[in-house]
Amino acid sequence: MADKKLVEAITSMEEDFAQWYTDVVKKAELIDYTSVKGCMVIRPAGYAIWELIQKQLDDMFKEAGVQNAYLPMFIPESLLQKEKDHVEGFAPEVAWVTHGGQQELQERLCVRPTSETLFCDYYKNVVQSYRDLPQVLNQWCSVVRWEKETRPFLRSREFLWQEGHTAHATAEDAEARTLQMLNVYAEFLEKVLAIPVIKGQKTEKERFAGAVATYTVEALMHDGKALQSGTSHNFGDGFAKAFGIQFTDKDNKLKYVHQTSWGVSTRMIGGLIMVHSDNSGLVLPPKVAPVQVMIIPIQQRKEGVLEKAAELKEMLKDFRVKVDDSDKSPGWKFSEQEMRGIPLRIEVGPKDIEAGKCVICRRDTREKTEVPFEELTGKVQELLEKMQREMLERARAHRDSHTCVAKDYEEFKQIFQEKTGFVKAMWCGCQDCEDKIKEELSVTSRCMPFEQEQLSDVCVCCGKPAKKMVYWGKAY
Repeated sequence: MADKKLVEAITSMEEDFAQWYTDVVKKAELIDYTSVKGCMVIRPAGYAIWELIQKQLDDMFKEAGVQNAYLPMFIPESLLQKEKDHVEGFAPEVAWVTHGGQQELQERLCVRPTSETLFCDYYKNVVQSYRDLPQVLNQWCSVVRWEKETRPFLRSREFLWQEGHTAHATAEDAEARTLQMLNVYAEFLEKVLAIPVIKGQKTEKERFAGAVATYTVEALMHDGKALQSGTSHNFGDGFAKAFGIQFTDKDNKLKYVHQTSWGVSTRMIGGLIMVHSDNSGLVLPPKVAPVQVMIIPIQQRKEGVLEKAAELKEMLKDFRVKVDDSDKSPGWKFSEQEMRGIPLRIEVGPKDIEAGKCVICRRDTREKTEVPFEELTGKVQELLEKMQREMLERARAHRDSHTCVAKDYEEFKQIFQEKTGFVKAMWCGCQDCEDKIKEELSVTSRCMPFEQEQLSDVCVCCGKPAKKMVYWGKAY
């Protein structure tokens, strides 16, 4: 009965997807709520996933020539005001510090919602000559945005992220870096998190405040909603002019730098859950699973069982492996391993030991395989690689089967009334059409994909000549 109760604690995603999501993050012990509204405790099981994301992404950054730095969390109001579009974009979400102890501050300090202005202030001091360029920096930190509606990992008032900020001598170099980092994100999401993405450019309406161009990687969640999973922005020389970041070029002339910024956050963990998990709990791709293999001894009080489990753990020491030798029943342990999303479970009991083999069970497909002890290491490696690969394939198949094409507005409306997912449709480039679609259907443009298709000659909304094919969707 106890085993059943543990799984019953999760609302089924078909019944209520939002409640299912909350149940999973709570029951898998990824987060806890706090007395600060809209802020969460990332518990050890959740933070361990973030550490694996951070480590692997940071390695990719370093390969791309990025260096880490750390800038203050406070931004003076006067600094924030220097780039008009930027400050307007963030004003509603900014948290302000007005007092230090009992004393009122002469100038309000904003708790960073993002750090463009601080990096500009820094670059203004360190960039003098073309020899000082490029500056390719990143910081891992937390930021604060006073969101009205919050949801664990997806939207909280304080969240962890990385923000890259770069400065270049030419517009071409800045554009190349903007796209390079977007490609790093796309590769990371697909190869490490097993989340397929659409790469493209945001429309002017959806562009980052102060940017010349914003590029995005968009993913589709299990419920058919889109999740913006990472963005990369080209700022041109707008920030440089506002902050006076100039350098002497090779031709001995004073020029403004061209800048970029790019970031991903703990929102990725939310995406991971909503793409892969099921009604029994978390399903984690092996590359970001804090525990990849859980060994569960059956009838562990019998002689030799715990010893054999310890021996298997030693054999598998190249993986992230644990033995569950607690006094809970095997059924409870199985449910717990499933709830926590541990990719592989190894069952070993007296009969297995006698036969010289054990049973491996995959978390995603629940497929069981009997494996002789001497072949265990190779089989675990093979199954983890297969699981990682097949999770991406399944997610891609789900996305593709939930992507439709609409040629006119009636068809467009009907699809969103009846189905969930991405809709590909042509657009004239006019914001009025975007506004109308958002107002009438609660649907936004997700991106203008780099891989353009000519679905028709006219805009899906107004019927005027089309300029771009756009992915549309309801989003988190």
